Amino acid sequence: MKLKSLRFLIVPGLLTLALAFLTPIASAQDSAAKPAKAPSKASLKKYDANGDHQLDEAETAKMKADAHDKRAAQQAEKLAKYDADHDHKLSKEETAAMKAEQEAAKQAKLAAKTADRN
Repeated sequence: MKLKSLRFLIVPGLLTLALAFLTPIASAQDSAAKPAKAPSKASLKKYDANGDHQLDEAETAKMKADAHDKRAAQQAEKLAKYDADHDHKLSKEETAAMKAEQEAAKQAKLAAKTADRN
């Protein structure tokens, strides 16, 4: 009799633990399977070579390659502007100088926008 009551405690407990551990895994898989974001109208206009209002694999690859090239150019521009010791890396001081300049530009832009409203 004692063995049956012990089994009635263990089995539901194990099932509860299994559900507790499997639920986050299932929800993580759901969030990872989200569909890709649709391209903007500007992207369609620029990259939709065949005019079907959808980007096929080749058109998407071209769009991604252009984005990669743009990021690489921006990175090279920042490196050329802020790499004071010319070691092809930004040190902490160089990064701090870059961030300070970007923040100052952001504040100036915000001030100009506020002045335009008045």
